[in-house]
Amino acid sequence: MNITTDAAQESWHRLDDPGAYEWWYFDAEDRERDISIVIIWFSGFAFSPFYMRHYDSWRARRRADSPRPDQYAGFSFQVYERGREIVNFIREGRDGLAEFSPDGIGVRFDRNRFTYDPVKDEYLITVDFDFPARHLHLSGSFSFRPTHRFDYRKSTDCMPGRAHRHQWLLSVPKADVEGELVISGPEPGQRSMRSIRGRGYHDHNLGSMPMHEYFRRWYWGRVFSERYDLVYYAVWFRQQSCTPLTLILLNDHERGVQQVIEGARVSERRRKKGVFAPLHGREISLEADGIGIGVDHHKVLDSGPFYLRFSSRFHLTVDGVRTDGVDGISEFLDPSALQSPFMRFFTASRIWRDGETTAMYRYYNFFKHQFDWLNRKKF
Repeated sequence: MNITTDAAQESWHRLDDPGAYEWWYFDAEDRERDISIVIIWFSGFAFSPFYMRHYDSWRARRRADSPRPDQYAGFSFQVYERGREIVNFIREGRDGLAEFSPDGIGVRFDRNRFTYDPVKDEYLITVDFDFPARHLHLSGSFSFRPTHRFDYRKSTDCMPGRAHRHQWLLSVPKADVEGELVISGPEPGQRSMRSIRGRGYHDHNLGSMPMHEYFRRWYWGRVFSERYDLVYYAVWFRQQSCTPLTLILLNDHERGVQQVIEGARVSERRRKKGVFAPLHGREISLEADGIGIGVDHHKVLDSGPFYLRFSSRFHLTVDGVRTDGVDGISEFLDPSALQSPFMRFFTASRIWRDGETTAMYRYYNFFKHQFDWLNRKKF
């Protein structure tokens, strides 16, 4: 496995191994308006039940054609307001819907794209898509300007023959974000604009084999406080003889000092499992010399068979000084659910796959639309 902060690695890697994946992740939050967004572009949608079904059939020799990442490109866009999901759009496309910059840094999926301007050190994002299952149309544009970056690289090859099968690129640990989002409903005049002025984050992941064959689980989170910006990452590998990998990246903008701490001890408490949610710790802590992090996953923003996204409360102790009650974002991932046919069926209910509409997708979005109407959400 590789970990890097080298922004040049953000370009498309042209992975073509069966089960390979690559994604570009952006999130932003406006605390004053209590709104947050998550935007992801995929080459080889790592969490696609359609992709994994094709992969399993190919591995079992029930299909002769190997699954290519470009056949399972994807785009997702989530909006959360006042702690509630407003939009959860995931679309997976056929050949031709996605385009990846062959030279620079940029991706397009249908009418949704991001580009990077190295002169201005700025990421420009435009979104423009229909969401037929919810009778919505969304459009908007956003600017991500990094406030700082780290300089760090690490490789581990504890799994013989599987070195560097996954790479995590922490490109932008913090950014200033500005943008506008327009959400239009089915009725005339059912249209609203949301301005976003806040802080954001961007990273990039890629791998040359299915995630469930390499990872057991991982925790990730980030928090911005008055003094510290912090990102943590903890991953357990499928091969249990491999030591879990943990990393803390801390930026003290009061002192102008950055730290990268390896090998933090991770503890999980109040472990819980839902019917459609993986076993996870509702509280975790990371401890290393001179630093302690407590994370309380107090509010679930999004959940699925293999994934949880939280609004979390952080407690930081740095050099003996404790800071309590700082809000941030965290995630948990257990890709083993991607192997379950039942969980794949459930996951498919949330994905619009071009040319393969499922009954579960129609029913899931029908009931979500009715729920929105009953609650009279004003878009």
